[in-house]
Amino acid sequence: MANVNKVILIGNLTRDPELRYTPSGTAVAKFGMAINRTWKSQTGEKKEEVCFVDCQAWARGAELISEYCHKGSQLFIEGRLQLDSWEGKDGQKRSKLLVVVENSQFLGAPTGRKPQGEGAPDPSQPPQGRPRAAAPEDPPADAGGGGEPPPDAAPEGGQFKVNDEIPF
Repeated sequence: MANVNKVILIGNLTRDPELRYTPSGTAVAKFGMAINRTWKSQTGEKKEEVCFVDCQAWARGAELISEYCHKGSQLFIEGRLQLDSWEGKDGQKRSKLLVVVENSQFLGAPTGRKPQGEGAPDPSQPPQGRPRAAAPEDPPADAGGGGEPPPDAAPEGGQFKVNDEIPF
């Protein structure tokens, strides 16, 4: 019998993504999402419930989510469920389900990059005395695959072939 482990969610981030790197340099972003559900009861009363989900994105997907999303951002994600288990400080075994993001897409109005902090230069303004290089203002619509990355390996010769003839 076949098995399927697929999750598709649209919701809002409950906190800013927390970006870290593994010892080998792979990006990992952890964040929470809130998914709202509304319905009418048998009496016609409007009901609402919220489901809170912990998520984890890897590699470039993690970096993009961390760069362009913040608390309240709306996000579409596809991924898989993973059970994390550990032993708590009290010696009890603990576990929780989380969604490992394999694909994501930013929704809602683009907000651009997160603020760089006080005193940091504004990346949307060109440096004094030089024209600004052409760069996209809005984040990419697709944050790319965020699943666990394959081992770092380049094709033979260490270079990827680039095909400039895209048929669309």
